[in-house]
Amino acid sequence: MSKHDVWRARRTFHQRRMPFGAELRSPADGAEFRVWAPTASRVELLVQDEVVLPLSAAEEGYWYADVGAARPGMLYRYLIDGRAPGFADPASRFQPQGPSGPSELIDPDAFSWSDAAWSGVTLPGQVIYELHPGTFTEAGTWEAARTKLPHLRDLGVTLIELMPVSDFPGEFGWGYDGVNPFAPHHHYGRPDSLRAFVDDAHGMGIGVIMDVVYNHFGPSDNHFRDFSPHYFSPQETDWGPALNYAGPHSRAVRDFVCENAAYWIRELHCDGLRLDATQSVFDTSEEHVLAELARRARNAAGSRKIVLIAENEPQDTRLVRAPGRGGYGLDAIWNDDFHHSAAVALSGRREAYYTDYLGRAQELVAAVKYGPLYQGQYYTWQKKRRGRPAFGLPRSAFVAYLENHDQVANSARGARSWELAHPGAHRALTALLLLGPWTPLLFQGQEWSTSRPFLYFADHQDPELARAVHKGRREFLSQFPSLASRAIQEALHDPGARASFEACKLDWSECANTRAARQSLALHRDLLQMRRTDPVLAGAVRGDNTLDAAVLGERCLVVRYFEPEADDRLLIVNFGPELALRPAPEPLVAPPEDGRWQLHWTSEDPRYAGAGTPDRQLDAEGFDVPGHTALLFVRG
Repeated sequence: MSKHDVWRARRTFHQRRMPFGAELRSPADGAEFRVWAPTASRVELLVQDEVVLPLSAAEEGYWYADVGAARPGMLYRYLIDGRAPGFADPASRFQPQGPSGPSELIDPDAFSWSDAAWSGVTLPGQVIYELHPGTFTEAGTWEAARTKLPHLRDLGVTLIELMPVSDFPGEFGWGYDGVNPFAPHHHYGRPDSLRAFVDDAHGMGIGVIMDVVYNHFGPSDNHFRDFSPHYFSPQETDWGPALNYAGPHSRAVRDFVCENAAYWIRELHCDGLRLDATQSVFDTSEEHVLAELARRARNAAGSRKIVLIAENEPQDTRLVRAPGRGGYGLDAIWNDDFHHSAAVALSGRREAYYTDYLGRAQELVAAVKYGPLYQGQYYTWQKKRRGRPAFGLPRSAFVAYLENHDQVANSARGARSWELAHPGAHRALTALLLLGPWTPLLFQGQEWSTSRPFLYFADHQDPELARAVHKGRREFLSQFPSLASRAIQEALHDPGARASFEACKLDWSECANTRAARQSLALHRDLLQMRRTDPVLAGAVRGDNTLDAAVLGERCLVVRYFEPEADDRLLIVNFGPELALRPAPEPLVAPPEDGRWQLHWTSEDPRYAGAGTPDRQLDAEGFDVPGHTALLFVRG
């Protein structure tokens, strides 16, 4: 019997999970290979770099072969019209040698899950923690990240957001230039190591969502055009050609992306997705691809609850409205307006895309009450209207943050928010972030005021592309006048240097060995515990109780949390100098029914490196609000 006879292709079909990719019948009964290549005249399967098997043409541009001798761990590539050495499967579940190497046949059912009782997540009450798998720990692997899950549980995190893990060329990168959407990045570990991370997180009561990129594919080792030029539309994004969601042959492209969304939920047990830069997902179809994706992702989850969050630079609230009301059916959008206003309040800098923000209490009050600041008003920086009305949407539909990967990196030197602010003001706005009615997000290490920066890094193997990325990064940052000088531009880090990547790895020893880190960690833990366990605060963030907010001064605001039995809470956030509140003639802050406001918590507690706050009541005669302080009052 010849080698070719052993690997011969059977011409049979079985019930598939997806219309493409390599799928095992069982570990001992071969696999069916299926790929979309509508313009090819011949497609072959290269097995173990030595056996070539022809694929048969099927409907709508697909090709298939059923290989009885295929087993888990087998390496394979596709030859398109005979071009050697062949290409990785666009739907490869793992690339052990990276995107330029062969695909590995994976058994997605081999892992023994222990999360059968896990029912998923809903958005109200969640606390999100964004992390980059390669810099979250020194090792940069799923195994190492698993050891830090107890820290996140004890902190009060309920939902981990993983920066994109789809495989990309090189040893390090942010992940937004992935080219193997179904294959977890090989340097982080094998797919089952990612499954173990998710499984352990569920065992600790923590959900996991995946950051995914559906507006473009990366520029390096991108072989989608070799399978079909129809993957792309004539439109361009800021990062490359847009994907084809409405043109000829777009049905297969839509299926590819929607099935990828479902794959993370079905096979990796993820609890939802964060959709990158949705303003660059262009579609004129009757059902927008994001609405279709949301529908199919929820179908894949079955009885489990999932959350779907969008990054959308214009903050278009249609994304989170129901399809019946002209929306796309997602759960939340990132609220850049909150970040930008808080960043100006903390740093005092109004430049580039911060130009239209004043950093005043009125803006943050608007965020508490309405979500995004811009809901259709003219935006001077972009010379056009920004946002859409958010009326009727739950406050949890807006994700608020003081840090995320983009905003930290855009400080040029990767400076964390605490480095750019008065310490007391930073603690006060941290209190607003974590006790506010929105869905708060922390970025890795923020909870202990890490000393490590977060820079933009990308290990592009093509020297010309690496130079272009470095140049492009400098040009992007030059929009900030404070960063535009020649000396600063020349001193900017090189995104392609390994040192840039290594500098961003968290130093976990700081938590135990650095007093400032312990104080910051205590602040974040205490705030999240109050958010979770105080019945009035917890009811407000879940949307069960009502709240309101008002301006007390240019840099001071008050949030009142109403409770049906009048057991209200009052949060005063002063990120400016001391403020004397003197009623004339009525009290500025009405007292609770049958009681007075008694100080319960202060961000100036010495445990948090504060200077202390007198333990007193807020009464009708007036009150001096200490500078750079957040104060929580209860009915006394």
